[in-house]
Amino acid sequence: MTLGSHSQNNVDRFSGFENDYDQHRPKAPAAIVDILTSYLGRKPGIVADVGCGTGLSSFVWNGHAEQIIGFEPNDDMRGKAISHLPELADGGHISFVKGYSDRLALEAESVDVVTCSQSFHWMEPVSTLREFARVLKPEGVFAAYDCDWPPTLHWSVEAEYKRLIDRTEEIIARNIPEKDRASKRDKEQHLTQIRNSGLFRFAKEIVFHNMERCHAERYVGLALSQGGVQAVFKLGSTELVKPIEAFRSSVENYFAGRELEVMFSYRMRLGVK
Repeated sequence: MTLGSHSQNNVDRFSGFENDYDQHRPKAPAAIVDILTSYLGRKPGIVADVGCGTGLSSFVWNGHAEQIIGFEPNDDMRGKAISHLPELADGGHISFVKGYSDRLALEAESVDVVTCSQSFHWMEPVSTLREFARVLKPEGVFAAYDCDWPPTLHWSVEAEYKRLIDRTEEIIARNIPEKDRASKRDKEQHLTQIRNSGLFRFAKEIVFHNMERCHAERYVGLALSQGGVQAVFKLGSTELVKPIEAFRSSVENYFAGRELEVMFSYRMRLGVK
């Protein structure tokens, strides 16, 4: 999920693979709604999902907020989100608009909850947090939450995943000039950035997990949906062929045709205005 007015590379990184992303990435778990509604103390009026991608993190609020607005600057990703709206019996309270994290088309103190799912690390934090604080109501809640990669399955499979991703980063470093690469910030700094902004009266990290059914094809798809892998594909490079084959073989051998419960671990860093 992308958002960042400060780097067009960040926006462009997700162009062209919205279908793979939408098919394989996890939908936001119900725990997100439970935690943030509890912290807010009431049903949210407006939820702004910033860097919403294909809407996987927006639709979870359906029926749990009066209005949901997904902001996404990438046209391909946003278009995929919009394409899902007709699937809803009552989707009139959900909208997806083009927007950037530091200039949201929202009135001051109009929003109850702002979320960034797998997206805050693509944003310039100082101007972004200032904008989130502007649009949030007093005691409104901002939450940046991320899924740990890879999902927990077995050490041997996860080791192959790591080898694939490491090779991906090597290829990018050799073939894409630094000025043309996406700029990804350290997720471990999210909580510090929220606290140091001075804009939130309370900040905390919450760790939880969600179990999802997976088969081998989806687990492989999760890896192939990573932005770095897609960036290598766009180069037309064949250097990932063997690492992908090794990863796929490891995954298929472990699943052995089964559908399994897989643990997706999440880290949420939140601030209360």
